[in-house]
Amino acid sequence: MDRRDFLKTAGGTLLAGTSCAYAFRFLTSAGWASADIPSSGKKWGMIVDLTKCREGCTACMDACRHENNVAHFGDERWDIHWIKKVKVESQVGHKTMEKNVMLLCNHCDNPPCAQVCPVQATYKRDDGIVIIDHHRCIGCRYCMIACPYNARQFNFRDNEEWPNKDRPKRSHGVAESCTLCAHRLDVSRMPACVEACEQVGAGALLVGDINDPDSNISKIVTTGAVKRIREDLGTEPKVYYIGL
Repeated sequence: MDRRDFLKTAGGTLLAGTSCAYAFRFLTSAGWASADIPSSGKKWGMIVDLTKCREGCTACMDACRHENNVAHFGDERWDIHWIKKVKVESQVGHKTMEKNVMLLCNHCDNPPCAQVCPVQATYKRDDGIVIIDHHRCIGCRYCMIACPYNARQFNFRDNEEWPNKDRPKRSHGVAESCTLCAHRLDVSRMPACVEACEQVGAGALLVGDINDPDSNISKIVTTGAVKRIREDLGTEPKVYYIGL
């Protein structure tokens, strides 16, 4: 039994023993949210302005894939998508409305993916970004089951493409999701998707410090003109939408 198999077996046993306790905590989200230690510094969040997001535009997804070496084989069985665009239908009176909605990791303040990880490979940084440590991940996929936003994907194949040599190659056998380009934010650069969206002139994406009352994102959030997906779950997602 190698290290990964050992950790997977141990993790499964641990999760089985704690699943009931976790389920209770998740369903009573207010309780475990209050138990979380609040971040004292920056808290990164994103605004997606759907009124500016252009139909058919893939600039954000292409930039994300290139920046992070995200696998694309041209086969949906193996392709990984840290950012997805999906078409959502809603009924307004007798009229059916369609919207293209960009989906990604919500970097929840109360991340269920981190709660269920048996080896603490998924964790939330002090600045609120939810990260997967691929050296710790044992590929059990409990985080994928726990995520109510279906934001995580499993990498079944190694990706030989390596367009960005400054970032690690993606390897198979681990879960993946958006990192909000934490490596760029750490050196005062915007995520690749945000830059790409600005370069095509759309300006539909905004990333900033929610804890800073003078930041653009904080000012927009406090107006109440934004919505979050499944706020009722108590996960406190930090991706906000205009026009949802």
